[in-house]
Amino acid sequence: MASLRDIRKRVRSFKSTQQITKAMKMVSAAKLRRAQEALLATRPYSAALEQVLRDVARRHGEVTHALLTPRAQPKRAEVLVFTSDRGLAGAFNSNVLRRVTRFLYEKGSSYESVQLTTVGRKGFEFFRRRGVTIRKDHQGLLGKLNYQAAAELAREVSEEFLSGRVDEVYVSFNTFISAISQRVEFTRILPLQELVLESVERPPEPEKRMLSDFEYEPSAEQVLEQLLPHVWSLRIWHGLLESVASEHAARMAAMDSATNNADDAIDRLSLLYNRTRQAAITKELMEIVSGAEALK
Repeated sequence: MASLRDIRKRVRSFKSTQQITKAMKMVSAAKLRRAQEALLATRPYSAALEQVLRDVARRHGEVTHALLTPRAQPKRAEVLVFTSDRGLAGAFNSNVLRRVTRFLYEKGSSYESVQLTTVGRKGFEFFRRRGVTIRKDHQGLLGKLNYQAAAELAREVSEEFLSGRVDEVYVSFNTFISAISQRVEFTRILPLQELVLESVERPPEPEKRMLSDFEYEPSAEQVLEQLLPHVWSLRIWHGLLESVASEHAARMAAMDSATNNADDAIDRLSLLYNRTRQAAITKELMEIVSGAEALK
C-alpha cells in the first residue's frame, strides 16, 4: 500500500496538472472565438465569389483555363496536409493523418509519384518517419496565419500544377462544425473543373434564380482569368481557417476532458489518503492498547 507521503505527492501532481489544463482550455476558448469569427466572416464571401464564377461560366458557355483543364492520364499527385504544430488536441491530428495514409495506401499505386506539402509540424514529423516524399513543409504558418501567407501557398502549389510537375492536387484538413464536432475533409482541389461543371450539370431553377445578361469589359475570358486564381487562393485560405478553428475547438474539448479526469483522480486519491490515514491511526491505537494490556 502506498504511504501517506506518496499519496500527497500524487495529489499535488494532479492538482498542478489540472491548473495547466484549465489554463490551456481558457486560452483555446479565446483563440477559438477569434478563429470562429474569422471563419464565419469568410464563408459568405467565398460562397458568393464561387457563385459569381459559376454565373460567368454559365453565361459564357465553354470555359478554358489552365487551372480548369484536367490531365488525360494523371501520373503525379500532390496532397496538402493541414495539421497543427502542437499536440494535446485529442484526435485532431490523428484523424487527418489516418485519412491521408489511407489515400496513399489505396490510391498511391495508381500514380507514378505522390508528394506531400505539409502545414503543421505534426504532419511533417509523421510522414517523414514513414519515408513519404515531402516537397515542402510550412511549419509556423498557422501561428501567424494571414491571407498573404495563404495566397503565397496557393501560388506555390498552382505553379507546381501549371508547370506539369503534378497533375492533381488534393487537400486534407478538419472542417469546423461546432465546438465539439469536427469532420475530416479530403477533396481534390486541382484541377478546378468541378467548380464550373456544377453550373452546367445542375443549373438553377428559373423560378428561384434568374440570370441577367451582362456586357463584359474587356471580355469574359479576362474576367475568368482574374477570378480563377483568386477563387483558388480563397479556397486555400478557407481550408486553413477551418483547420485553425477545428484545432482550437479540439484542444479546448481535450483540455476540458483532462481537467475533469484530474478531478476524478484527485477525488479517488483523497479517499485513498483518508482510508490509509484512518488505517494507520487504528493500527497505532491497537498497538498502544496491546502495550497497555501487556504491562498489566
